[in-house]
Amino acid sequence: MCTAVTYKTKNHYFGRNLDLEYSYDEKITITPRNYAFHFRKTSKMESHFAIIGMAYVLKGYPLYYDATNEKGLSAAGLSFPQNADYKPYCSGKDNITPFELIPWILGQCETVAEAENLLKRINLLNENFSEALPLSPLHWIISDRERSITLESTPTGIQIYDNPIGILTNSPTFDYHLFNLNNYMKLTKGIPDNTFAGGSRNLELKTYSHGMGAIGLPGDASSLSRFVRATFVKMNSASGSSEAESVSQFFHILKSVEMQRGCVQTVKGLYDITIYSSCCNTDRGIYYYTTYDNSRIHAVDMHKENLHGDTLIEYPLKKEQSIEYLN
Repeated sequence: MCTAVTYKTKNHYFGRNLDLEYSYDEKITITPRNYAFHFRKTSKMESHFAIIGMAYVLKGYPLYYDATNEKGLSAAGLSFPQNADYKPYCSGKDNITPFELIPWILGQCETVAEAENLLKRINLLNENFSEALPLSPLHWIISDRERSITLESTPTGIQIYDNPIGILTNSPTFDYHLFNLNNYMKLTKGIPDNTFAGGSRNLELKTYSHGMGAIGLPGDASSLSRFVRATFVKMNSASGSSEAESVSQFFHILKSVEMQRGCVQTVKGLYDITIYSSCCNTDRGIYYYTTYDNSRIHAVDMHKENLHGDTLIEYPLKKEQSIEYLN
């Protein structure tokens, strides 16, 4: 269970909630331009655009959950259970495993248009990272300042959807999420009109509280409901254009769909929580994050590192709550 969001003020922002019942040892990971990406079935990439994002590094390889490259192109993988379908090797295609997709795209593309063109030949390969780490069922959002697309590999093949709202959650398929928004077209951030009885004066209804225009906005944690709620909050968000105001507002959007421990129990008896929330200023290469137990915003600036190197740069997450006492 996850939610990815895009947002634009003066700068462009991309980020997500990672909602799971467990976490790996994920870190803020910067891949400099000369780190060599070795792909399973295609040529290695010895030089590429620098990348910053959240990754679980295993055997020296960054398994990115979400990331942005130095040109401002971003991508995130979100759980897509019961729908993701990866394929066997296909001659004549670019055979890329799902765990290679983010670096393969961000390493060589500057824009969504370039990524979309590259994806025309892709075959998402059904090959695990290792016996101990099988593939996760995923779909992806890929975004730049102006556009977002959603990539899905289903039993019917590769699907690439234009994503006009810059939001992604989990199953069902993206086209269904978009269609479902039709059910909420009457929601408004303003004062609702009385249409209950055709505006009849015999049944005069009045608003008694702010926010009644959004009665009916779903509040449960399902992926379909989170998609609607995140879209409504993002599309109606208002903030100043300063960095502090923009980043603060971005995290408020993510908080509208965060998971609190105890509210969503998995089949294993564990609880989904928002392990981390991220917000990357894609224009400046600054990656902000919070964790479930530490709501203080921390940041890593990729441009303060040596991006010409060939070794991964990692920053462990600050997970313990940071409280500032005023007396």
